Amino acid sequence: MINVRPSRERGATRLDWLDSRHSFSFGDYYDPEHLGFRALRVINDDRVAPGGGFGMHGHRDMEILTYILSGSLEHRDSLGSGAVMRRGDVQRMSAGTGIRHSEFNPSSTEVGHFLQIWLLPERNSLPPAYEQRHFPDEDKRGRLRLIASHDGRDGSLPIHQNVDVLAAVLAPGDRVSHRLAKGRHAWIQVADGALQVNGQALQAGDGAEVSDESVVELAAREPAEVLLFDLA
Repeated sequence: MINVRPSRERGATRLDWLDSRHSFSFGDYYDPEHLGFRALRVINDDRVAPGGGFGMHGHRDMEILTYILSGSLEHRDSLGSGAVMRRGDVQRMSAGTGIRHSEFNPSSTEVGHFLQIWLLPERNSLPPAYEQRHFPDEDKRGRLRLIASHDGRDGSLPIHQNVDVLAAVLAPGDRVSHRLAKGRHAWIQVADGALQVNGQALQAGDGAEVSDESVVELAAREPAEVLLFDLA
């Protein structure tokens, strides 16, 4: 069973420096029909204007992934971590007992475009932590590359939840598949382009719940970038 969440139906936050689209309820956008999926709580598709950004603010008891699509984003946090992220970079922040951070677009000319993803942790009150890794397009081209997992295998970022997060960069005609174990579910998020998921057409910004399927097959209709979440 595949249930599509169309891009046009997502919530939105628009400020002079931010254009954010929410696949699930977030902030002032509340939709009781879309509160999350399994452990997946937030997918925000954010575009931050040059020089704009989120000032220092706090989180706790959440696993937060940031996936950079274009431009750059500068991260600073209360652990003393700091870095400028660019395309291919993925950040993992375990908020745990509490962490404060800021995110700004350091460019004076280029919009920063990224996905921010929140996952419920396997337990609360974990020690806060931060980590960042680079996954070049070459590692994702024509294949699903594991970028985050519970056990950090294959060079992926370790996260405190029973989930695998995979990313692919596909050319027209590329087909990749992912097998779901019994009782597992998937969420597909199309970051760019257009593809089919088990024959169901999706385009940029669309998401899809996948349940009661043994295999998820992605077939690109045009150049596409996609994230697949394998969830308990």
